[in-house]
Amino acid sequence: MAAVITDDDVYSEAEMNGAPPAGRENELQLPGHEGNIQGQLAQNVEEFLGPHPDYDEEEEERKYYRRKRLGVLKNVVGASCGGMIIYSVYMGLLQMQLILHYDETYREVKYGTLGLEDIDNKMLMGINVTPIAGLLYTPVLIRFLGTKWMMFLASGIYALFVSTNYWERYYTLVPSAVAIGFVIVPLWASLGNYITRMAHQYYEYVNYKEEHVQEQKKPPKGAFHTYIIVFHSVFYIFFHLSFVFAEFPMILFLNNYLSEYPHTLSKVTQCGADGKGVIQNFNKTVLHSLPRSLLLIEVESVLMGAAFLAMIIFLALCGAAYRPTEEIDLRSIGWGNIFQLPFKHLRDYRIRLLCPFFVYSGFEVLFAVKGLILSYGVCVVGMEKLWLLVMVYGLSSSICSALALTMLRLPRPVILLSGAFVHFFLLIALMCWSPQPKHPEYLPYLLVLSALWGLGTALNKTGVSTLLGMLYEDKERLDFIYTIYHWWQAIAIFIVYLWSAMPMRAKLGILLLALMVASFCYVQLERRLASKIAFRLPKIPRPRHKVKGYRYLEEENSDESDTDLSDADDDEREEEERNLVKEDRNTDADSQGSPGPERTGIRDRRRRNDNAAYEQAGEREDYIQHMRE
Repeated sequence: MAAVITDDDVYSEAEMNGAPPAGRENELQLPGHEGNIQGQLAQNVEEFLGPHPDYDEEEEERKYYRRKRLGVLKNVVGASCGGMIIYSVYMGLLQMQLILHYDETYREVKYGTLGLEDIDNKMLMGINVTPIAGLLYTPVLIRFLGTKWMMFLASGIYALFVSTNYWERYYTLVPSAVAIGFVIVPLWASLGNYITRMAHQYYEYVNYKEEHVQEQKKPPKGAFHTYIIVFHSVFYIFFHLSFVFAEFPMILFLNNYLSEYPHTLSKVTQCGADGKGVIQNFNKTVLHSLPRSLLLIEVESVLMGAAFLAMIIFLALCGAAYRPTEEIDLRSIGWGNIFQLPFKHLRDYRIRLLCPFFVYSGFEVLFAVKGLILSYGVCVVGMEKLWLLVMVYGLSSSICSALALTMLRLPRPVILLSGAFVHFFLLIALMCWSPQPKHPEYLPYLLVLSALWGLGTALNKTGVSTLLGMLYEDKERLDFIYTIYHWWQAIAIFIVYLWSAMPMRAKLGILLLALMVASFCYVQLERRLASKIAFRLPKIPRPRHKVKGYRYLEEENSDESDTDLSDADDDEREEEERNLVKEDRNTDADSQGSPGPERTGIRDRRRRNDNAAYEQAGEREDYIQHMRE
């Protein structure tokens, strides 16, 4: 009887003899020509898909992070130029508008009984009063729009204010002024956070090879300080130039229509420390001739074009401060938590002790314009020298902002206390000086005073913003910190708006008291930090969104059904996720960027469980195949 040989026996015999099974030679062996073609094709595919022989991975990585660093520098310069242009337009237009509307002849001839003076008062009230509520809505706006889009929207509101001056009516000027007051705090909170965030990113791109950067761990203490100091200094060097460019409409246009100081100061008897209000008995007519309406439209059109340029800079040159997934994380922690976070930050003694400096910062910048430049400068040398006093103040502030770079070598308190020291002696000198009106020979002294006050302003502004970035370097979201800063500053500006009619010595006394309290509180802050007294660091809650969508996609096959896993694995996974939800207090680094270590651990355990289940399934298939044989 002939033996029956099965296919399995044929394959077994073939494997033992090292030859292909009978009848299958054509399937395993190819003709020589076709085999060469197929081998050559495989080699070509391997060469095409493989790395280029001249490819240097380290050099390409270095070029990539160099482009990233240049992008960060572009963002900083773009945000600085955008803020400078938008405030140049705003202050230049507001100054020109208030001077024109102050003139009685202009009001009567151009607008008759429209009541422009009353409209201007309500407009200034809208600009100064509305920011008081900024602490309530600023975090919500930034949460909803994001940092970059908040800057773009605010610049659009300023452009809207420029456009309303084409048709000066109550229902155009006042609502646009209220809108400007509404976005002042969000704009400055976004700018401060944006510059600090760029410093964080630049550090990461410079030190991309460091282990803590690659693993997204907490950086060493003080790692960001150098870049925070440099970037904030650059920002204020650009921004303070807005006082210079704001005077261009005055120099090129309005100064040709202003009367000389003997006419505008004819009834003024007191200036400086003896004065009351801004300028008592200032002449109601400051124009010797009225400008043509067409010329006014041309000037406003130029300002409108500059406002649109600022919007384009914010939109095109400024990159996003955070990745879209990080903005999603911020939105997912809930409206209530976003609303409460500024108030929770006030529980930190560091920010509480800095609040007096925030208030003084608002006092001094508005006093520089309404007190020093108007009550001392214009009251003595006339309206025609207003542009020179403001430009000297702006140039001094811009140049002296570079002095903040000395924080790279000197102790941190030097900058803020030096600015306070300069302002202290200037306030004492101003309380003792009452120059006589209509004396242009005082102009050099006034220019020196403006330059010195600009020095103090530069050290104050740059020092406070840099200090906040350094104190809260371990927080990626500084929106809430800068919101508190500029909210207190807005309250101080509102107080200065209310005390306009007070005697000058009373104003100087309030400024001096605020400066002394601010300096004392800041010294106490540094003393506590040196003593390592613990502070309460507010933490952003962990995102509460579900583990679904592209943000948290797992690396395993997304088409795999849950029934392929065992019930024990499901129970373990649910228990781990419940534990993860309970840990709702975490640092900012865990709530932003990549998932935290807890979620990474869950993924690793889940992947190990899936691999074990896969191996068990493979073993079962091998066992079944063996039983069949």
